[in-house]
Amino acid sequence: MASSSSLFNTSLSSFEPKPKPFYRNPNPITKHRPSTLFTCTSSTANNNNNNSPPSAAAAAAPKLRRAAEENIRDEARRHRSASSNDFSAKYVPFNAGFDSAEWYSLDEVVYRSRSGGLLDVQHDMAALKKFDGAYWRRLFDSRVGKTTWPYGSGVWSKKEWVLPEIDDDDIVSAFEGNSNLFWAERFGKQFLGMNDLWVKHCGISHTGSFKDLGMTVLISQVNRLRKLKRPVVGVGCASTGDTSAALSAYCASAGIPSIVFLPANKISMAQLVQPIANGAFVLSIDTDFDGCMKLIREITAELPIYLANSLNSLRLEGQKTAAIEILQQFDWEVPDWVIVPGGNLGNIYAFYKGFKMCQELGLVDKIPRLVCAQAANANPLYLYYKSTWKEFKAVKANSTFASAIQIGDPVSIDRAVFALQNCNGIVEEATEEELMDAMAQADSTGMFICPHTGVALTALIKLRNSGVIGPSDRTVVVSTAHGLKFTQSKIDYHSKAIPDMACRFANPPVEVKANFGAVMDVLKDFLNKAPKSRA
Repeated sequence: MASSSSLFNTSLSSFEPKPKPFYRNPNPITKHRPSTLFTCTSSTANNNNNNSPPSAAAAAAPKLRRAAEENIRDEARRHRSASSNDFSAKYVPFNAGFDSAEWYSLDEVVYRSRSGGLLDVQHDMAALKKFDGAYWRRLFDSRVGKTTWPYGSGVWSKKEWVLPEIDDDDIVSAFEGNSNLFWAERFGKQFLGMNDLWVKHCGISHTGSFKDLGMTVLISQVNRLRKLKRPVVGVGCASTGDTSAALSAYCASAGIPSIVFLPANKISMAQLVQPIANGAFVLSIDTDFDGCMKLIREITAELPIYLANSLNSLRLEGQKTAAIEILQQFDWEVPDWVIVPGGNLGNIYAFYKGFKMCQELGLVDKIPRLVCAQAANANPLYLYYKSTWKEFKAVKANSTFASAIQIGDPVSIDRAVFALQNCNGIVEEATEEELMDAMAQADSTGMFICPHTGVALTALIKLRNSGVIGPSDRTVVVSTAHGLKFTQSKIDYHSKAIPDMACRFANPPVEVKANFGAVMDVLKDFLNKAPKSRA
């Protein structure tokens, strides 16, 4: 296969909680250019809690273009409501309620509770419940696809449920989210006998992974802290690739220094180049992710560098919006299953939190069952699950093609267990061969996924083959990163260059002489073997 492999050797160089009628700006900036008719103004609610929908006449009113001198931030600022903000959120110890005796303002730099446990962002649910589920559905749906600042973002379109008290001027956003929910029609039919299989492509985002959803929230809050003159000189993270890309991009956008700790020689070149290109200070350290995580926690305890890893619960507030998006994309119908790859395990809890908030606030009447999928080479949650939650033991994570989840001592283990136990969830694992085969199968049906999504698809295949997931169950697989970040693993697979792996679905290029007869011969052979079209 050396000749085939050589062909791959190219270089990898708004709308408020109190709806208001549309109105014309009484003081336009220019006399002859009309200003915008604006409804997406602030994220605050008025005290009368009027949650009636806008009238049909208001909805049909013409919308006028904003003045040329304005940008969308200026426009949002000009139309900002002066009404008070009824919504709030704060840090409390994980699994404690909003009324916990121990709590911290989101403007404090704090990552652990007094006992050393995890923190969680808790919202004032009583204030949110003053508006019914139908109201929140209308509000969130009204913002999709708009350019109104900041609601054009899939995260900030749910601002009231994310960071309700942050000023719009402090938000750092690339209008992330609103990612494709892909009907995996052929993969479902051909390999699983399913007709309602979907892939949530969270990797179709600003930096190519779901980490953008959380990073916009964290960097926005850091931007606020710096404006409040808090002692924050920069933001740092340990990363296996995607977190560093998101951190560096959002910091660059806000003009905030970023510091990245990467395990040497353990991430793809495509992932490494992102923080470098965005101007991050990158440290390549001779250890694994867990070693990098230990170091960054020690460093941030001594220096005024804000910690951006998922130990920081702010990121989960952004990541939970992907769950709300899934419900929106199904017109608020709840899928039966959602399968999420798991490494540091914050994301499985974030999805649970998003679904649970929708249930508690009346947008839906149930939540889906969650599956956390781990690579067999880094599977501490799977082993804990198989022991029926008797005793958790960290493991030494071995090398895996799913490098972003190569984590043996996950920070969010307690969060993940809580989520799975409260939704009758399941944990599955995937060997290296299984995840690479699943990735190749998916790609052969028109997708181009990352190895982590291959882990999730392997979990689906196993649960489908065992009958746990039925042929008609509506199932969503969460794809966490773009396949272009992992081209080398795909090259190695299709070149059959992976030791001890059969690479059953490899599709290497065929070398042929520049001769009409030779080309005709290989084409006829290919066409004779190609599957016949079906009506």
